[in-house]
Amino acid sequence: MRALVKEGPRAGLRWVEVPKPAPGDDEVLIRVLSTGICGTDLHIYQWDTWAGENVRPPVVLGHEFVGVVESAPAGSGLAEGTRVSGEGHLACGECGTCVSGRRHLCPNSAALGISRDGAFAEYLTLPAVNVWSHTQPLPTETAAVFDPLGNAVHAVTHFGVTGEDVIITGAGPVGLMSSAVARSLGARNILVTEPSEPRRNLAEKMGATLAVDLAPGSADRARSSLGIGDGFTVGLEMSGSADGLDTILDQAAPSCRVAALGLPSDGLEIGWSTVVTKMITLQGIYGRRMFASWQMVAGMLAAGLDISPMITHRFPCTDYERAFAATASGAAGKVIMDWSEPCASAS
Repeated sequence: MRALVKEGPRAGLRWVEVPKPAPGDDEVLIRVLSTGICGTDLHIYQWDTWAGENVRPPVVLGHEFVGVVESAPAGSGLAEGTRVSGEGHLACGECGTCVSGRRHLCPNSAALGISRDGAFAEYLTLPAVNVWSHTQPLPTETAAVFDPLGNAVHAVTHFGVTGEDVIITGAGPVGLMSSAVARSLGARNILVTEPSEPRRNLAEKMGATLAVDLAPGSADRARSSLGIGDGFTVGLEMSGSADGLDTILDQAAPSCRVAALGLPSDGLEIGWSTVVTKMITLQGIYGRRMFASWQMVAGMLAAGLDISPMITHRFPCTDYERAFAATASGAAGKVIMDWSEPCASAS
């Protein structure tokens, strides 16, 4: 089969022929239909410091996907042809963290497309316990991005946003999804800060009340125009940047609750005195709660949540270099690669 492989510690990927994976006794063989490109994939593609510290080539990239079951273990309930996605955190299931219901935080977990061959291929295997079956009709592109949408739902619902004034820093794909989720859950005002004008426009299409740049005074003026006196009561930090965190702390109301999902490429300083004197609650968010976040995603989509405006670019899998260039541009929403046609050769 054909796959996109990180062959060594350098920038780029190679389109190569690799053996079709053979599923183990507890594994499902999945034919891939569509994949999303994640920021993690971009880190590995560019081979930055994070990638050098966390990835050991060769490895097939990709963890956001939808496909169909080719074969599954007896008793799994997964029939051939079932449309599925998958949880990319492969937890051990035996440690104290797992047995206490926090499998997404398993210290022994493997990561699909990072430490285990992933979904940027015609086929992949995944333990049956990690497979999510799509029981409702959904656009293929939406089904392909259940993973990042689950991140957004996890972050937005951790503190609850109904009736709250919410500030979101960063309008990458998860920030854009978070805008839509917060709007659907009844947030009063949603302010998004983002340096990219195309992404600011997308944020407002996805439900933000206002989206502003990072220029000095922009967030202050936006808050004033929205009539928010004491500050925002919920913050969602999606950028992984010092500017993003500083903006949230500056705009936070007393007792603001902040969920931080963005990962910085390097260490960053925090205005700890502001956290203390405003009595801000700061909570890290990692991955998706298995499978509570997935169930919430499915329920919200069934109730009318629409994320289609943030899917801005589509490419055949053979055109992966243009797909990664669009992802790196800073102007795209979510970039999708189509694997439904036979992948004979790369362009």
